[in-house]
Amino acid sequence: MDEVNSPVLIKKGAEANLYVTSWHGRKAVLKRRLPKKYRPDELDEQIRYYRTLHEPQLMHEAKKAGVPTPKIFLVDSKNTTIVMEFIKGKQVKKLIDELDEKERKNLCFKIGQLIAKLHSNSLIHGDLTTSNMIMDPQGKVFLVDFGLGEKNDELEAKGVDLHLMKRALESTHYQFAEDCYLSVLNGYRSVVGSKELQNISEKIKEIERRGRYVTGRKQET
Repeated sequence: MDEVNSPVLIKKGAEANLYVTSWHGRKAVLKRRLPKKYRPDELDEQIRYYRTLHEPQLMHEAKKAGVPTPKIFLVDSKNTTIVMEFIKGKQVKKLIDELDEKERKNLCFKIGQLIAKLHSNSLIHGDLTTSNMIMDPQGKVFLVDFGLGEKNDELEAKGVDLHLMKRALESTHYQFAEDCYLSVLNGYRSVVGSKELQNISEKIKEIERRGRYVTGRKQET
């Protein structure tokens, strides 16, 4: 890790901390998974080790599928640390509210296409929020933070991924959520086709019904 210079903390996350640093003269992001006291030591070490190795693999496969992700510079499994490219741009979370209606719909359409490319290649992001999407100055959207991702071709996993996207829009961009989500689905359809979108949409409705059932049961008790 001698090549990493003066890391500065920019985000403390539930799963890992992010730092801005320099890597051989290039601006970079360092992601370090820290021990979790609530987990048994051996299990904690296994989880952090696995995720440190698995995340760059998923990012590489996403890139092959046509989904922009940061370049990986270093994987240090011993210290459960990843050093990757710093993407110059703006979080979609901060961008959506600044765009006009047409620009917002175009952006969400593009996001839907990226999600569909992941799913078409059996890749699940696991944390699809607008905080984990960055648009660079050229208009290219990068997906970041695949720490909770997996390889999975099941309809359930794809439905959960899109359901999380819907919930993120509703909680963070509630005034535009409906239009944004519809544009995401339109972008998704443009890649996978109407039949596949229909199957996944039905699965999402099923997931939502299960959620309402659980909430109702909790309120009854």
